Amino acid sequence: MRIKDKFSLFDATNSLFMLLYSLLVFIPFLYVVAVSFSGGGESVGGNFFLVPKEISLEGYKYLLSTNRFINAIGNTIYITVVGTAINLLFSATLAYALSKKFLPGRRAMMLIIFFTMLFSAGLIPNYLLMKSLGLLNTYWALILPGATNAFTIMVMKTFFQGLPESLDEAARIDGAGEVRILWSVVLPLSMPVMATFGLMFMVGHWNEFFGAVIYLSKSSMWTVQVLLRQMIIVGTANINNEFSMDEKTTSQLGDSIKMAAIIISMIPIVTIYPFLQKYFAQGSMVGSIKE
Repeated sequence: MRIKDKFSLFDATNSLFMLLYSLLVFIPFLYVVAVSFSGGGESVGGNFFLVPKEISLEGYKYLLSTNRFINAIGNTIYITVVGTAINLLFSATLAYALSKKFLPGRRAMMLIIFFTMLFSAGLIPNYLLMKSLGLLNTYWALILPGATNAFTIMVMKTFFQGLPESLDEAARIDGAGEVRILWSVVLPLSMPVMATFGLMFMVGHWNEFFGAVIYLSKSSMWTVQVLLRQMIIVGTANINNEFSMDEKTTSQLGDSIKMAAIIISMIPIVTIYPFLQKYFAQGSMVGSIKE
């Protein structure tokens, strides 16, 4: 009975702690939403509120009417879609090849890939490499350097090795080549791991900031995260310059526009995640148990 009471006390304490922790995460998000739907003037002077006195969509309307923000959203969508597709293509094909024991030089290739987990060239050599390849001010500078990585390859390789070899043998008897086996047999059975890493790559590309600041000097190529940095960190005066806002609009809607931009930039990932969550839960356990 005492043990049961101890567990009940632990559960109650743990639940209370998680509730308080959730509030710490949720309240700032609710504040951002409230300010985005306010007239903007309510937040002047650091006023804190969770429910705006008057619902206003002016911040969203003005933001979506600016070519700069729409262009930044388009740039980010392009980088996310193309980058994620290349990430999955490169990772899956290399991991599939390395999962085959008959691949010549397999062990040496694994050692080289593992070496990249321990050492990296650093920022300056990477920048000089992008410059020498003529990739500065191109989106390829954000996509190609991270086309795949050692962790993804190793996890995918472990997953592919866990699939029954009889499936490959049956496909080869039917005359299928390696590409056909990968596309028609292996990938349909690998949705958990593909969806998991697809979501990770997608979030990484959508939140692309540092690489865009380093490699893209043209403001017309900025991603939405770089533009948010200009709006939030640099200050209201810079917003006035970037969006050609008059002083009256800046003073009234400045904070509302900033928060509206944050909310809009979050919508795609928040919308996609629930559809991939079931795969994410399965794929996150790949390689954790070895029979």
